[in-house]
Amino acid sequence: MGVDSDGQALAPRHVGIIMDGNGRWAEREGHERTYGHAHGRLPVRESIAGAIEAGVEVLTLYAFSTENWKRPQGEVDMLMELLAESLAEYSEELQEQGVALRTVGDLSRLPGSLQEGILRAVRETEGGRNLTLVVALNYGGRDEIVMAARELARACQAGRLEASAIDEGMFARALYTRGLPDVELMIRTSGEQRLSNFLLWQCAYAEFLFLPIFWPDFRKGDFLGAVEEFKRRNRRFGGV
Repeated sequence: MGVDSDGQALAPRHVGIIMDGNGRWAEREGHERTYGHAHGRLPVRESIAGAIEAGVEVLTLYAFSTENWKRPQGEVDMLMELLAESLAEYSEELQEQGVALRTVGDLSRLPGSLQEGILRAVRETEGGRNLTLVVALNYGGRDEIVMAARELARACQAGRLEASAIDEGMFARALYTRGLPDVELMIRTSGEQRLSNFLLWQCAYAEFLFLPIFWPDFRKGDFLGAVEEFKRRNRRFGGV
């Protein structure tokens, strides 16, 4: 673990969250799956508050994956509407909290009105300095890596780049997350223990925490508890 000048354990610079279990939570409560998605907004607010309190620099939320298009069309439509509503609702709140919004993923497949709302919210919050909130939309880790490889291959083909010059740093700069630190703590709710194609490159040395609660039940205390667990771990990065 890292420590500051006073010997106190440092919070992770970048936390990722796989917000899992909305549908199962709703079914447990006797409702349709979409009911769970609607109740996933409060945990987002709680996580943002926890990240700011803990001194986390970047919080990345897995909101919609490239695989989520396989879900029933009604559920997909509801998720798109919910995202649009949340952006409109959160923008002013994020500005007040000093949170800068950023997205990762291929936005081109999203509804045009949602794309416009995303770009507007990103512009309106760009001055935030307390936290960078990254929302993964139509995102897949493998797709991101392939995209970066193609970009570098085109540069080589055009004569702008020598293949021998490509290193990890250059490859990282071709990813959606360019300029952001690697993930240090990855949290997944619902008890499932897998990455589900999320930030594969960026999680090379991440610590993982799998919580047995569904996302709608996640609160700031759970986030802060995860940060404290991270601080207790000994990160050796292949050393001893």
